[in-house]
Amino acid sequence: MNPLSITLRESAVLVPVYRDAAGELQLVLVRRGERGMHGGQLAFPGGKRDPEDASLLATALREAEEEVGLRPEDVQILTALPELNTFTGGFHIAPFLGRIRRPAVWWCQQPEIAEVLEISLRTLADPATHVQEWWQLPGWPEQMLVDYYRVGPYQLWGASYRIIQPLVARLLAGEWDV
Repeated sequence: MNPLSITLRESAVLVPVYRDAAGELQLVLVRRGERGMHGGQLAFPGGKRDPEDASLLATALREAEEEVGLRPEDVQILTALPELNTFTGGFHIAPFLGRIRRPAVWWCQQPEIAEVLEISLRTLADPATHVQEWWQLPGWPEQMLVDYYRVGPYQLWGASYRIIQPLVARLLAGEWDV
């Protein structure tokens, strides 16, 4: 099959950020439930565009509310980020950077979402958290050099890594009012 003939599925994610009580910038991620193509992986709240979604931004906001209980009125979109395609999943992703009002308690849509993680952007800026390794995953024709962030016991890699990696320094430099 010609890979160029594959139809990519439209999807969108919210890249939620906020300042905690100490004024530190925090990034919100989810750990996907164990089932499915991306089981156990770290990701941003989001998913496939539904026919009733008026836009990809509407998709990102709907998915964030469904997956973690983040209401659209608690999100201020700061910018649309560069869109990207996944290498293996067949998705075209539209990411949106949003300043959020953190809910008192995160809600996880089970079994799709296993947990919500709040990660200091300073942690991601620390060179010790950035790792590069050769990986051979099922379905890959050969080993690939993979960049990722080590986040506690987890690895933030793939499309989520490609979305956040160019933003860490820009967010910490105050490019957006978060």
